[in-house]
Amino acid sequence: MGNKDIKKRFPLRIVLIVLTIAVIIGGYVSFRLYAAFFSGNVTDRYDYLYVRTGWTFEDVFNEISEKEMVKNTKTFRWAAEKMDYPNRVKAGKFRLEPDMNNRTLINKLGGGLQEPVRIRFEHLRLKEELAGLIAAQLEADSTALSTILNNATVADQYGFTAVNFFTMFIPNTYEFYWNTSAEQFVERMAREYNRFWNEDRLAKAKDLEMTPQEVSVLASIVKGEAMHTSEMPTIAGLYINRLRRGMRLQADPTVIFANNDFTIRRVLYAHLTKDSPYNTYLYGGLPPGPINLPSIASIDAVLDYEKHKYIFMCAKEDFSGYHSFAVTQAEHNINARRFQRALNERNIKR
Repeated sequence: MGNKDIKKRFPLRIVLIVLTIAVIIGGYVSFRLYAAFFSGNVTDRYDYLYVRTGWTFEDVFNEISEKEMVKNTKTFRWAAEKMDYPNRVKAGKFRLEPDMNNRTLINKLGGGLQEPVRIRFEHLRLKEELAGLIAAQLEADSTALSTILNNATVADQYGFTAVNFFTMFIPNTYEFYWNTSAEQFVERMAREYNRFWNEDRLAKAKDLEMTPQEVSVLASIVKGEAMHTSEMPTIAGLYINRLRRGMRLQADPTVIFANNDFTIRRVLYAHLTKDSPYNTYLYGGLPPGPINLPSIASIDAVLDYEKHKYIFMCAKEDFSGYHSFAVTQAEHNINARRFQRALNERNIKR
């Protein structure tokens, strides 16, 4: 083979070597790119990532790193920067799936594709209980919620007073995004309240010569008295009878609320003397605000109250949660003695 042939083949070898190196490098780069974007990277340590309002990318990265939410933090950071996530961080509650890749995770985070939170609230006595329950499930701070719920100016903006503002929160199941603020929560509840108080319910309240807030205050007493939903319309009718006759409601649940002692099982004379506008043994008419968060069932029980002549009731002596109703004081006294005897037999003193 002559020198001429060797010279011809030498550049060809170089080209082949360069191409081979290029293919190897390209393959390596492609593999790294694939691994960074498409390889499973999320661990199974947590079901959700919570990104708080105002967080930067570094805050998110630190949260993910410290809680070991991904296997490889370097590929997560590299992919996040390539996908411009540092400039589009959004707050929220984001579901994590084991082995989710960086690309899917970052698309979810950057797109704000968060999981809605289903919240149900009912059987609450105080505004602070509502604030605590909501804060335990949303980003909203319980202190901020309590402040708003007790703010007379805010209540007035929605058509309430500070003492009856609690009635704006209709117990039900709702969906929220986790990063809902205290203000946004209250705004949403105002919309739900207006939706609940439709034309039909407003017309029934008007027939009762009550405002929706007054209906809700009475409904809270009905709810406090009734252990069985089926009895609510009867109890509501009884209290409406008393109101129309100008009689004091003399509702034991209001006395318990006035004494701020929810452990009371037997209302005694000492409890009845508590000077409070919520004590319906001392003051006529409705209390200034609800004694608990009235349920939809208790509100509708007031609006669709049972028409009868009862003005007295007493818990049944069998402790079934039902009541004995009476038209006259004499009938009521008989029922009351039966119940008091049952209390004594069980040694229930307070």
